[in-house]
Amino acid sequence: MPRGKFVNHKGRNRHFTNPEELEEQRRQEEEKRKWRKNKDEDSSTEEEEEVAKPSGSKKDNSESGSDDSESESESEDEGRSKNKGVESLIEIENPNRVQRKAKKLSQLNEVLANAKPELSRREREQLEKQKAAANYQKLHAAGKTDEARADLARLAIIKQQREEAAKKREQERKAKELATQKQKEMRLKALHARRA
Repeated sequence: MPRGKFVNHKGRNRHFTNPEELEEQRRQEEEKRKWRKNKDEDSSTEEEEEVAKPSGSKKDNSESGSDDSESESESEDEGRSKNKGVESLIEIENPNRVQRKAKKLSQLNEVLANAKPELSRREREQLEKQKAAANYQKLHAAGKTDEARADLARLAIIKQQREEAAKKREQERKAKELATQKQKEMRLKALHARRA
């Protein structure tokens, strides 16, 4: 019987693997690996024995010439590179097929030293963005972009408004000064009138 209102279904039937079972599974996997390894070694030793028989065994010398021709064809097949699938049956004459050639270390060092470092796509895009941004800044500073023209027009309007506001403030200041000066003169006249 559950103790609370909410029951967690995950904790009901917990099953833990015994350490003995885990050890048994590990041992079985190890045996499979060993068996596969031995099987691969056996197949490779059989191939080596077949290649070695035509040159050094006495049985091949005593047998008929047909076996010799078979062993020669097998050794020729071994001499060529092992081809996968149907490649050994079909002669390929593909002009687009690139065959790997062995290069000397000195040649590789020369090629690497002379070659320009190629940039990845992201690095190229980043460089192009930086160049474009620098070019845009240069044009913007010269006032040749649409945004720069709009900014300059806005600036001219703001300058004009500020000049007008400065003139207006100057006129108001002068008017205040005149008003204060008139008030002083009026006071002085009033003072002089009282004294006289």
